[in-house]
Amino acid sequence: MSSHFNGFINLNKPLHWTSHDCVARVRRLLNMKKIGHGGTLDPLATGVLPLAMGRATRLIQYLPERKVYCAVIRFGLTTTTDDLAGEVLTEQVATHLQREAVEAHLPQFLGCLSQVPPMYSAVQVQGKRLYHLARQGKTVEIPPRQVMIHQLTGQGWQAGEQPELTLMIDCGPGTYIRSLARDLGQMVGTGATLAQLSRTHSSGFDIASSMTLADLEEAIASARFVPSSALKAVQHLAALTLSPSLAHRWCMGQKLSLAEPGISGLIPQYEPLGTSLRIMDDSTGDFLGIGEIRAVPPVESSDNLWDNELPHILVAKCVFRAVD
Repeated sequence: MSSHFNGFINLNKPLHWTSHDCVARVRRLLNMKKIGHGGTLDPLATGVLPLAMGRATRLIQYLPERKVYCAVIRFGLTTTTDDLAGEVLTEQVATHLQREAVEAHLPQFLGCLSQVPPMYSAVQVQGKRLYHLARQGKTVEIPPRQVMIHQLTGQGWQAGEQPELTLMIDCGPGTYIRSLARDLGQMVGTGATLAQLSRTHSSGFDIASSMTLADLEEAIASARFVPSSALKAVQHLAALTLSPSLAHRWCMGQKLSLAEPGISGLIPQYEPLGTSLRIMDDSTGDFLGIGEIRAVPPVESSDNLWDNELPHILVAKCVFRAVD
């Protein structure tokens, strides 16, 4: 018998599992097909992997984009994959490195920067995944991508022949921590590779409240499994509340004039047009879905369908609540 859940699982991805492995396992555990993840983690990474179920899969594209990682970078070693899964390219003793000298380079990675993804990655070049080309022994020029690193701080240092630096990285989407390790190693002159990686925050979820696959299996077996509310994943969005009658109309796909009574919770001029908004039912507190404010199209404005003094409408981008 299939299950019907509409929410999120804050999964702590185990080592050596792909993100797809985790999705496939949870699908079998819940006997439920409509499950997706909110951000790929490499097999050698662990940590927060948000899984969306049922109607919550519609919300994946609206999740917060910032992520936080705890990474261990090993100096004096380079590999084909920029982590310990690859073949060794170079190896040297790097006992001369000092923590202060290495961390002095960290400010160069802050803010918006141009980053070249690893050759073994899912990035597409010329219509093909880079890891497919790498496995075929092909090399291509990889165009750099713009990424954002908000914060980068040293958390620990392990001295030795191949010293290791532990970093906390708060970054935007598309950032490759393996590339950061590689580039930092080039800066200090010894080369470096990513030795360990854990994602501690992702899409509004954190490692402290995550559950392992074993935790999930036990909760399901004992009928104690309750998914995280879909509302938790979109709390970062500004809220707009609708009266019950407007809520029903909006969920049916109707456009609403912002001049109508029954809409509250937002001063339109403070939100740019096209901004995603969290739409709530004023009477029940239910989460209805994701909407946005748009300018009134000229044809509608000329027909005087809306208040010309407030030429904005609320449209539905994603309806979450089931429509009767």
